[in-house]
Amino acid sequence: MKIMRYIILLLAFSIVSCNSNSQAPVKNSAASTDNITVDFSNIDLTKIEKSEKEWKEELTDQEYYVLREKGTERAFTGDHVNNNKEGVYTCKACQLPLFTSTTKFKSGTGWPSYYQPIYNELILEDTDYLLGYARTEVLCARCEGHLGHVFNDGPKPTGLRYCINSVSLDFVEK
Repeated sequence: MKIMRYIILLLAFSIVSCNSNSQAPVKNSAASTDNITVDFSNIDLTKIEKSEKEWKEELTDQEYYVLREKGTERAFTGDHVNNNKEGVYTCKACQLPLFTSTTKFKSGTGWPSYYQPIYNELILEDTDYLLGYARTEVLCARCEGHLGHVFNDGPKPTGLRYCINSVSLDFVEK
């Protein structure tokens, strides 16, 4: 009985610590990409529609789990958590440019974090209740792949923290 109580307490603590200040959906803000330029006029936002079979053939098991089944990779395991190079982060499934290194910051959560996308139109937001309460899910606007979540506990200038799975992203160095 003590073991069960300990497991429940540990599980509750992990959920609360990973998702603090995430009660309400938040809106993203306009992008400022300082020394990295992405020309939005050349970006095709036509929806990509593929069968689940096609996605499974194109993505690794982990990529499919996160991008198509809305999973989450383990904290501190992703390739982009400690990436400090200049460049652009794109959707792993469709290569849509999403975030720049200019807006990346160390959140200490174990997932790459950004305070804003390149352009608002490049991401979609939806409310998910998978943990029993509302969280704002972040999706790629072109392929609707699950990227992560956005919380309202980020740094200035937006106060937002886009907490994104590394496996959902590719990186194009500047």
